[in-house]
Amino acid sequence: MKLSELFGRAGLKYPAHLGDENITGIVTDSRKVSEGCLFLCIKGLHSDGHDHIDSAIRSGARIIVAERVRDACVGGAAAILLHENTRRTAALLYNAWFGDPCAHLRIIGVTGTNGKTSTCFFLRELFEAAGFRCGLLGTVTCCSAEGTPLACLEGRGSSGMTTPDPELLYEMLDQMVKDRVDYVFMEVSSHALALSKVDAIPFDTVLFTNLTQDHLDFHETMEDYFETKRRLLSLSRRAVVNRDDPYGERLAAEESLPIVTCSAREGDYLACEIESLGMDGSSFRMRTPKGEIPLLLRVPGSFSVMNALMAGAVALEYGIPPCVVREVFARLRGVPGRMERVETGEKFSVLIDYAHTPDALEKLLRAVRDMRRSGERILLLFGCGGERDRSKRKEMARISSRLADFVMITSDNSRGEDPEQIFADILRGVDKEKEYLLIRSRKEAIEWAVKNARPGDWILLAGKGHETYEIDAEGIHPFDERLIVKNALRERKESSPSDIL
Repeated sequence: MKLSELFGRAGLKYPAHLGDENITGIVTDSRKVSEGCLFLCIKGLHSDGHDHIDSAIRSGARIIVAERVRDACVGGAAAILLHENTRRTAALLYNAWFGDPCAHLRIIGVTGTNGKTSTCFFLRELFEAAGFRCGLLGTVTCCSAEGTPLACLEGRGSSGMTTPDPELLYEMLDQMVKDRVDYVFMEVSSHALALSKVDAIPFDTVLFTNLTQDHLDFHETMEDYFETKRRLLSLSRRAVVNRDDPYGERLAAEESLPIVTCSAREGDYLACEIESLGMDGSSFRMRTPKGEIPLLLRVPGSFSVMNALMAGAVALEYGIPPCVVREVFARLRGVPGRMERVETGEKFSVLIDYAHTPDALEKLLRAVRDMRRSGERILLLFGCGGERDRSKRKEMARISSRLADFVMITSDNSRGEDPEQIFADILRGVDKEKEYLLIRSRKEAIEWAVKNARPGDWILLAGKGHETYEIDAEGIHPFDERLIVKNALRERKESSPSDIL
């Protein structure tokens, strides 16, 4: 592609004398540079592309896009274009390189600390039931219409991110255009917004679910976290917000773009007469500007009601009939790793949930407390991720001690951090007068919980949810909690559980 065409599509200025320069690819990793490439210098958390300009030029890069240039940089072998924000430039260039797929899709973004995945799943189900072809980009899966795998992911695995990097993100969107997708429902993380990954996307609508403590290792303060999330609204033509969340209330009051509010108290769309049905979900009446819709939501957890309300509001705003909304929620059976029930064949329950923040953990525990019968106990197993916000570890422990009957502290993606430091941080918040155990191996902790459970117990495996891997200092290892539970159940049947609990 000619440089003039690439930069023209991206809306970026370029020196006229370079317009006929032929670009063979766009690369952000100097090790992948080949003859004729455009090399984008990105400053990352662990490496800075600006330190590898010389290497990129020696490997054949014809155009260098950078924020700055070192004095020692090789001169003459390539043209160096200076841009103030190369991360934003990357989003614009990759979108242009793949033919501006964003212009051919209606993209709906969902952001917030919790609820992104479930809300995106709900939206896809609603729009597919109305006859649209839908794509999904998020934490659990990235797929094209009818759930088909994206061809561009073949051999590359998962991006491992809630929002993929631009070089993959815009290729995914291009694939969806080729697959004749109508709507894309996309989880948008605060990291993606801070790093300008989605700056080339003109979102049709965005949803704001909530904001609670998380990622303070990256954002440092809640206000910075909020302002980063707020950026998504500047990329969209309208928004749907959870008005019951204080930050959602701020957005509704402060933002100038059209906003639809959802609430259990006061808003454009209301959830009224909410009744918990335990593991069978909830029933409620959805009050809309055009009347009421009685809904039966077959997804457990009181927090699921707001996710459903917001997804339902979007569907109705796009003209999907109320009867479709009612039918879809009545048949939904949940999202992988979100209050996912594991069949045990025993008189106790095992739930797997992605709760890894203080707010999500508290909502999970309160939801199960509402469902359990008198005398039934909650056995919570959780850990905290390494190289992430340390301040939430103590708070999660306090919540666990207060709302669970028995707490098992264990590992959860320690990454390169010393696991003993993570355990020490957690233990500072544990109520030592309550029953708890520290079992360092997550596999052994799950096995212990299953083998020692009593009839009526609720075993909550919190933190990993849909993940089927464990990350430690040695790398990524296969780790599927469902298989571990299944094997532990078999071993339980072959022996007698102890009376330790």
